[in-house]
Amino acid sequence: MKILSYKAGHDGHVAYLDKSKLQFSIEAEKDSWPRYEVVTPSLNLRAMEYVDTIPDVVAISGWVKGFHSVNDPVEGGYYGEGVNTIVDRTQNFLGKEVRLFSSSHERSHILGAYGMSPFPQGQACYALIWEGSLGCFYHIDENVHVTKIGSVMADPGNKYAFLYALADPSFPIHKGFFRYSDAGKLMALVSYGKPNSASDSDKELIDFILSQKAILLDVDKGQLRDSPYFNIGVESEQFKNLARNFSDTLFQRFHDFAKEHLTEKLPLLIAGGCGLNCDWNSEWHNTGLFSDIFIPPCTNDSGSAIGTAIDAQRHYTGEAKINWSVYAGEAFVHDKADLSEYDAFDLDYAQVSDFLKNQNVIAWVQGKYEIGPRALGNRSLIAAPFTKEMHARLNKIKNREGFRPIAPICLETDMDAYFENHGPSPYMLHFQKVKTDALKTITHVDGSARAQTVSDATNPEMTKLLMQFKSDTGYGVLCNTSLNFNGTGFINRMSDLVKYATNAGLDGFVVEDKFYKKK
Repeated sequence: MKILSYKAGHDGHVAYLDKSKLQFSIEAEKDSWPRYEVVTPSLNLRAMEYVDTIPDVVAISGWVKGFHSVNDPVEGGYYGEGVNTIVDRTQNFLGKEVRLFSSSHERSHILGAYGMSPFPQGQACYALIWEGSLGCFYHIDENVHVTKIGSVMADPGNKYAFLYALADPSFPIHKGFFRYSDAGKLMALVSYGKPNSASDSDKELIDFILSQKAILLDVDKGQLRDSPYFNIGVESEQFKNLARNFSDTLFQRFHDFAKEHLTEKLPLLIAGGCGLNCDWNSEWHNTGLFSDIFIPPCTNDSGSAIGTAIDAQRHYTGEAKINWSVYAGEAFVHDKADLSEYDAFDLDYAQVSDFLKNQNVIAWVQGKYEIGPRALGNRSLIAAPFTKEMHARLNKIKNREGFRPIAPICLETDMDAYFENHGPSPYMLHFQKVKTDALKTITHVDGSARAQTVSDATNPEMTKLLMQFKSDTGYGVLCNTSLNFNGTGFINRMSDLVKYATNAGLDGFVVEDKFYKKK
């Protein structure tokens, strides 16, 4: 069965399943489009290049007419975990009669995490879906029937972002205004705060925010102008402590619910934008409540079209599992670019390793780009991981705040040598404590890092480079941050790469089998 699936709204993308295999997931923001972009004509045309026949099913992930989940529904709508949200009808598509399938956005997260997980169909699981609007636990039985165990909190992701907005003087006093990037910035700041340092007034503020039913619609920061944190500045020590205690309190409420109601020691699936919070993901591992945990690399809405395609496949065939690779995006585009400022060499891993060892920063491009928001070694900026100066340089290149961490990419076989960990980390979704003081660039203020592991099986090109770098320096670790203009998705064409390298001051770049070094 061939299933072409669309995700409307922010993080728009098009996914395609053929015979239970994910052929591609192409995201609107990639190829240097704005972050969180919706489906565009360009995206649709790009996707159609890879579809060789009219599909059997066109799937649309449920959404809304507007920016908020309470707006009028589109097809399967936003809310609902059950099959009652399913839309199944005949649709004319390019002159052929196909099935039109839709189910709720809520189900897209649940079925996406289930279908991509390594657990076999028939294995009962728990699921946690926490994102901007949803904060719920579910039970998935051996027949893939989904039952909501309970809603812990509405709007957990929106409340998390609201706290950052409260302290940021650049955030306007405007009800309903929202910035998708704020949650990730708060996650970085949390590590600077002191736990268990909340005063009674801090606890009162935390309780007020967490108790709101629809914080984007009901509250603007101006209603808290009497708070000492109103426009205090996000890098103030007081706010960093508040952020830490807010984050800990939010997690604790979900943990307490899970401890009381999720008692069967089943595997846990995590999806939704809060699944990108590495601190919380690590905490879930540490609870010991679950036999295993799986978080897909596209845990935010960049996986919703995949989830709805899986739901459609389950609906028509009974099969709810797929074969997939994290590198299921588009191939790099070799368009016309002015390379006159660069010397070109055939890729030699020893030459590139030596270049990195000498404190140079390069872009690294291989194969197809990664699905989801994390650069996982195919569209990356890489550098040596040893100095604080390199941390500052990379954040300057990225044009972002100095408090943001730089992640490491590491040989899977060497993970235990440098990090306390939960095993392989192929999708960069957990924090690990760093066990050495040699890796200063990638060690965050609290001694942690957000590591990705690679092997010959997962990324042979990056593995070769890391092995060479280990031979040269003793460490099979490099800095790894995403290759993108500020505010856009991954760079995916040579003209944009050359422009970025020149403007950002990169020392060179590797594209597949060529190494380009600035003259």
